[in-house]
Amino acid sequence: MEAPNDVLWHAAAPEAPNAPNAEDPPALEGAHEAEVAVVGGGITGLSTALHLAEAGTNVALLEGACIAWGASGRNAGVVAPNFAGADPEAVVARLGPERGERLNTLVGESGDLLFGLVRRHAIDCEAEQTGFVQPAHAPSAVPALRRRAEQWHARGKTVQFLERDAIAELTGVTCFAAGWMDAAGGHIQPVKYTRGLAAAARRAGAAVFAQTPVERITQDGGGWRLSTPRGSVRAARVVLATNAYAGRLWPRLARSIIPLVIHQAATAPVDAATARRILPGRQAVTDTGGHPFSFRFDGDNRLISGAVAAWPWGARERMSRYIARELWRRLDLPAVPAIEFIWSGTAAITTDFLPRIFRAAPGVYAGIGCNGRGLAFSTALGRVLADIAVDAGHDSPLTPQDLAPLTAHWLVRRAPAVVIPWRRLRDRSAARRQG
Repeated sequence: MEAPNDVLWHAAAPEAPNAPNAEDPPALEGAHEAEVAVVGGGITGLSTALHLAEAGTNVALLEGACIAWGASGRNAGVVAPNFAGADPEAVVARLGPERGERLNTLVGESGDLLFGLVRRHAIDCEAEQTGFVQPAHAPSAVPALRRRAEQWHARGKTVQFLERDAIAELTGVTCFAAGWMDAAGGHIQPVKYTRGLAAAARRAGAAVFAQTPVERITQDGGGWRLSTPRGSVRAARVVLATNAYAGRLWPRLARSIIPLVIHQAATAPVDAATARRILPGRQAVTDTGGHPFSFRFDGDNRLISGAVAAWPWGARERMSRYIARELWRRLDLPAVPAIEFIWSGTAAITTDFLPRIFRAAPGVYAGIGCNGRGLAFSTALGRVLADIAVDAGHDSPLTPQDLAPLTAHWLVRRAPAVVIPWRRLRDRSAARRQG
């Protein structure tokens, strides 16, 4: 995995000792006590710590590397406050009316929650709540998108279905059959946002420690002891906010999801004319393809896009060429763009594309499975985990369930090597047949 300085978001948010919102917290030294210990200094963990601290709970957060080291600092910066692979009515059908609608509300409100935190805590993170756009990659996807927009509209969200001409005007390109826009979405600089959450949590009273890997978690009387290289935290309850980065700390948790490595790329800044033509309203776009095509601008007018490599060997160079070619082809650019940054991060995918809260052990909870919607949903998930850590999840939008590793995980985790090439072929065949 690339060092943080190889990731655009970290490189563009260097350490600044005199800027409280940017400096990394200290490492833990000695023995500490807390009501709740949070493992993981990404968005989920810091949102959990912030909401706990604001409620008056004594909370300590432990991050093994720097703040936003994992997926929170390695994504595309897209705020998409909806599901990646499900619609509201499908969620209700799976979870039942009460639980399903509570989850729909949580996800639907997640964009406003994120941008509300940005405003309330004055987080300088290039936040633009300009909307999240999902175009149809082929005409066959249009009916499903229309239903998706109708279902969210029926639940009070500000959404808009866009016919072919309207989606072309909005995006500045002509390759999409139709689309819809969720006005609550947009984009941010994710490392600056995550660091801003850390600063807000510390101001609220949370003890936040970086460069403090948790080596083991053991029962200690009626609570838990988290041991680190130079100290420990004893807590009554523990929140595992590692998502796809659980590793060896809690192996059964790591085996409960499919890890999906996603490469992101940033071009050199485009010229003014291209910036005016493409996304004049500066929305974030991810289409419906089985291997989704995404694009948006950062604050310096770099195009940001991503892709999934079927095989890890030579993936960095291969994905750099692939993303540059797709941007050139799809966006009608005059030349294949120069890629200035290419990096990767790991997303946690569940088999039904719905999130989970697991009860890993008595008093130990884990939130997992953002399914590529990490920025908005992990912010909301932190608020839910904070409530669960205090009252064990009464009336929670996500009911804690016993930890259940996937059967034959060693094989299932390799599914992307087969699925990704098949989806690319299917998408291209559909576009040729129907376009």
